[in-house]
Amino acid sequence: MPAPRTNDVPGDLPRLRPRDRDTSKRDYGRVLVVGGSAGMAGAPSLAALAALKSGAGLVELVVPESVAAIAAGFDPCVMTRGVAAADDGTFSAAAAEAIMERARLADAVAVGPGIGRSAGAAAIVERLWAELPQAAVLDADALWALAQAEPAKLTSHAGPRILTPHAGEMLRLLHRDAPLPRPDLEEATAALAADLRAIFVLKGPATLVTDGTRRTHNTSGNPGMATAGCGDVLTGVVAALLCQPLVGDAGLPFDVARLAAWVHGRAGDIAAERVGEVSLTATDVLAGLPAAFSAVVAPRVPPAA
Repeated sequence: MPAPRTNDVPGDLPRLRPRDRDTSKRDYGRVLVVGGSAGMAGAPSLAALAALKSGAGLVELVVPESVAAIAAGFDPCVMTRGVAAADDGTFSAAAAEAIMERARLADAVAVGPGIGRSAGAAAIVERLWAELPQAAVLDADALWALAQAEPAKLTSHAGPRILTPHAGEMLRLLHRDAPLPRPDLEEATAALAADLRAIFVLKGPATLVTDGTRRTHNTSGNPGMATAGCGDVLTGVVAALLCQPLVGDAGLPFDVARLAAWVHGRAGDIAAERVGEVSLTATDVLAGLPAAFSAVVAPRVPPAA
């Protein structure tokens, strides 16, 4: 059964290592966010900003050229690159090689926010899924693209994969039309996670994190987070944490997914305390990330005398 919801940090939750005093931005990873389309420049920008707020040293955003100027205007701390766009404002299939070139420079890749449902975008998602040796988190219409692929193709991939579906996206990945009771949906999610050798973060009132063998339910978060853009923020949090060292023997990517889910939910709780659940937006969750992270950074060990 899911644990009761609480603002307390779970005792077994992984912790971030404190930062060394002699350090640089390159010590905390380079995140690439791939997404965006006409009318959806904000979604990948939210993910990119969340990755920065979650400690990534460098964040690059790759979007279709048609929305590059809009995406670049959200925050000067994000590097933005436009690549070939189709007539409908989604990625052109011709953008695939340019995206792969940027991905090869990254430590972790986030794919899907605002990417749209097109043949070109689907082909890019499939290629990233299959070929990236780096850890990748996939959300939103990247999950739609995976659902269009032949299931046998998805069992082969070059690196760790984290998927963050809500219930509807999970049903699509399972190729089911009718809703499932939550316990049955979680069983099916765990089975698919095992088949794909992937981590699933099944979002909901007690978000499930599973690799098919291990399962845990998140205890933070609130109903106000059921609003546009909150999933994009989670995608950025996961991607940033994939680049950063955790304390002790915490393993990737399962422990990263657990930590990201809790921090994201706690940031939402902090936002709800400030603005209420009704008025909460994804940018409020972004604003809550610093305080949420302050609870999960391990204490700094003083130097030996």
